[in-house]
Amino acid sequence: MSRYEKGKEVLEGIQERSIEEIFKDLEDVAPDLSRFLVEFPYSEIYTRSEVDLKTRELCTVAALTVLGTAPQLKDHIGAALNVGNSPTEIVEIIMQMSAYCGFPKSINGVVAAKEVFEDRDLLPLEGD
Repeated sequence: MSRYEKGKEVLEGIQERSIEEIFKDLEDVAPDLSRFLVEFPYSEIYTRSEVDLKTRELCTVAALTVLGTAPQLKDHIGAALNVGNSPTEIVEIIMQMSAYCGFPKSINGVVAAKEVFEDRDLLPLEGD
């Protein structure tokens, strides 16, 4: 299996959208960037056995929360749900990031999570 096929399998296994839909904005500008993303993080990192996908997605949600402006945060919140994280776990990780990136970025992360949860009819949150 090629690196691209391996990464595509992982990406499509955790995301709701097809790989073509995810990278459509790059198609006519930088098509190689989408290939790099599939072949490196999803093929070479996400498939490593030392950490499971559930943990990897929580870490990704945390990192994107700290960045504060990444539109990919909602995709990874969805992916975190798809690999077994609960909404409460996701919110807890986003809230924890307030100690490292400040309240505005953490609030933005919670708002992004709320939008994903609303789309999946997961609100209101109750204890898991």
